[in-house]
Amino acid sequence: MRLIVLGSGGYHPSERRHTLCHVIPEAGVILDAGTGFFRVGRFLDEQPWHIFLTHAHLDHIIGLTYYWSVSRDRSLGPITVWGSDKTIEAVKRHLFSEPLFPKMPPYEFALILPGEKVTVPSERESGEFTVTSFPLSHPGGAQGYRFDFQDRSVAYVTDTTAAARPTYVQKIMCVDVLIHEAYFPPGYEDLALQTGHVSSVQAAEVARECQAKRLLLVHVNPLSEDSDPLRIMEVRAVFPNVTVAEDGMSLAL
Repeated sequence: MRLIVLGSGGYHPSERRHTLCHVIPEAGVILDAGTGFFRVGRFLDEQPWHIFLTHAHLDHIIGLTYYWSVSRDRSLGPITVWGSDKTIEAVKRHLFSEPLFPKMPPYEFALILPGEKVTVPSERESGEFTVTSFPLSHPGGAQGYRFDFQDRSVAYVTDTTAAARPTYVQKIMCVDVLIHEAYFPPGYEDLALQTGHVSSVQAAEVARECQAKRLLLVHVNPLSEDSDPLRIMEVRAVFPNVTVAEDGMSLAL
């Protein structure tokens, strides 16, 4: 199984990064639908696909409007969009409102509420898997996800603050891969708290606390032009097995 990064940035696209979108092809799973969603077409097929939305801020959902592009010249199976009731309502009522985008794609919608656990049947390589959602602290609300496949686990945590011991740590204990946002470098923890985000070192502390095997940092600030936007050596001093996501990156799970 692979995790492929289609968009690794936050807020808006930059020359280097599109906004968040990741795909696990062998499971038919897409994590968020930011501007990086325009790259998803080459993975889509006639089997079912599942898009899990963390929240309804535009940098996480705008790609849903790209359906007519990514589905061009191919026959697709059903695509189910999962999210909280608040998120799904925002997508249906606002993103696909007539003044904004009047042609609703043939998505199916399914609720997964914070704290809920669902089992997703699959005939793909991954087989049946379970998804556990949990609330995150972010303006407007957000939720993270834990995916438990047959022999591996992945947690997806983005757009959140991180206290000394975030409540969601207990939900992501011992995951094989933790995908965690890190909008700011070390030293910007106060600003991170004000804006509903975390620094790269705070994300590393979460990875250490939950005993993750590997940490992938995403939702990087698009305004940073630094070649080392998250000061990775300082992060590795806290949690050594860490990678900063780049668009196009593929990781074995």
